[in-house]
Amino acid sequence: MLQNNLNIKLFKRDPSTIRGGIFYFISFLVLVLFGTTPILQAQAKIKFTETKKDLGKVKKGEIVSADYEFKNEGDQPLIITNFEVECSCTTVDFPKQPIAPGQTNKLTVKFDTKSAYDRQDRKVVIISNAKNSASVRIKCFVQKP
Repeated sequence: MLQNNLNIKLFKRDPSTIRGGIFYFISFLVLVLFGTTPILQAQAKIKFTETKKDLGKVKKGEIVSADYEFKNEGDQPLIITNFEVECSCTTVDFPKQPIAPGQTNKLTVKFDTKSAYDRQDRKVVIISNAKNSASVRIKCFVQKP
């Protein structure tokens, strides 16, 4: 005959311990969900007065430029870190220092027409810490010399 000598211990949970655990879990969830909301809302926001500029007819070989004014409509400093362009013929001069909330500034897009002809439309994507994405366009018609 097999003898089964298993010692099985049953743990009884104290109801006050269970309630305490649930209380701490719910408190943690409330803190995570609602406690970080102001942090997530406190961000920079970039707003351009104009996003498209048409420079009309330009001569091949010219370097043309357009200024774009923008405002930080957020509640944190705006920091522009870089930009993306479609080709190396387009460059951007942008402020390197943070732009305080409510302040305005400008960036300058330069387009070298030496290797371009006919209608040109260049898009520049601004990379920053703003909660919204931003881009500007410069258009022109490059005439042959």
